[in-house]
Amino acid sequence: MSAPKKVVLAYSGGLDTSIILKWLQTEYGCEVVTFTADLGQGEELEPARQKAELLGIKPENIYIEDIREEFVRDFVFPMFRANAQYEGLYLLGTSIARPLISKRLIEIAKETGADAVAHGATGKGNDQVRFELAAYALNPDIKVIAPWREWDLTSRTKLLEFAEAHQIPIAKDKRGEAPFSVDANLLHTSSEGKVLEDPAVQAPDYVYQRTVHPEDAPNEPEYIEIGFEKGDPVSINGEAMSPATILTKLNEYGGKHGIGRLDLVEGRFVGMKSRGIYETPGGTILLEAHRGIESITMDRGAMHLKDELMPKYAELIYNGFWYSPEREMLQAAIDKSQEHVTGTVRVKLYKGLASTVGRWSDHSLYSEAHVTFEEDAGAYDQKDAAGFIQLNALRLKLLAARDKRLSK
Repeated sequence: MSAPKKVVLAYSGGLDTSIILKWLQTEYGCEVVTFTADLGQGEELEPARQKAELLGIKPENIYIEDIREEFVRDFVFPMFRANAQYEGLYLLGTSIARPLISKRLIEIAKETGADAVAHGATGKGNDQVRFELAAYALNPDIKVIAPWREWDLTSRTKLLEFAEAHQIPIAKDKRGEAPFSVDANLLHTSSEGKVLEDPAVQAPDYVYQRTVHPEDAPNEPEYIEIGFEKGDPVSINGEAMSPATILTKLNEYGGKHGIGRLDLVEGRFVGMKSRGIYETPGGTILLEAHRGIESITMDRGAMHLKDELMPKYAELIYNGFWYSPEREMLQAAIDKSQEHVTGTVRVKLYKGLASTVGRWSDHSLYSEAHVTFEEDAGAYDQKDAAGFIQLNALRLKLLAARDKRLSK
């Protein structure tokens, strides 16, 4: 690969990406543009601007953007229409943020005339795959630089020595080994590494940052009502809110009640297993509520088919294929299934659990007249069930008769 002339770097303002910024300048002698995204990680982003300027980046080459609404509206909500969970448990908080970051990297590269983008993902993780598959899907001619796969800064000591040699500010706590690595956005917080690497050892409580311990949550349950339109939440307790505002509010409810903690050993796309601690308070409530409203508004056949498609859909997002034709095909089917998923769900929040306790909709398929144990006024003729059972039993009878005949 020829040396890039201008690189757009996904820049957090932390030590690692600051080192990458300086390394790009010294290794390639190229101009660097920084992009820092506000995805709801809960950190001040102005220090990233100051750090970039300190490292010689021109003010016009520093991009800091609040993309929380786009993140929730165009990425999180479409994913939750599918009830997506990787390996049956993980709500894909890290995975779903990467295609949006890559999208902005590519857009900024076009705006600034950059010929390359760079990220700070290591060569052991999934994020390198997600960033790069998304980048190439959006611009097949872009160069992607992954310093962790190229440089010889293979230890924390070498990184610190590089930082000191190039006058990169080092936070005092970075001189020791960090206890664990954290990735955060509006959907979740992910913690892994160091004190979490032995899956046999319970995670220390200080790892959890967004949720109180369920045992310390309020002793009284709290009830909230979430309104849905075509599969997406649009209100809480009757108050209409924007997508990011809804997720922020649900995070507050979930954090208060200790909801959304997950200790998971997952199979990474690159082949190894890793242990992570995830906190997805608002997302866990949303998943429960969405399934609640689907239960009365979706046809059984459509719902069951969607549940069959979900593991593949979740795996595509986890593996970095958000911009693939197969994900878009599945999304079209999922979105079609949500046409009547409109109504309200009442959820009980208590001691780490979110439970649907009520649901109603003008689009409901639930018929009390058909399921009642009382008189149904002729809505359902129970005699019809006999023929239904006989037809479905026919092939089973034939199988049993054959086996009986052959066993003699």
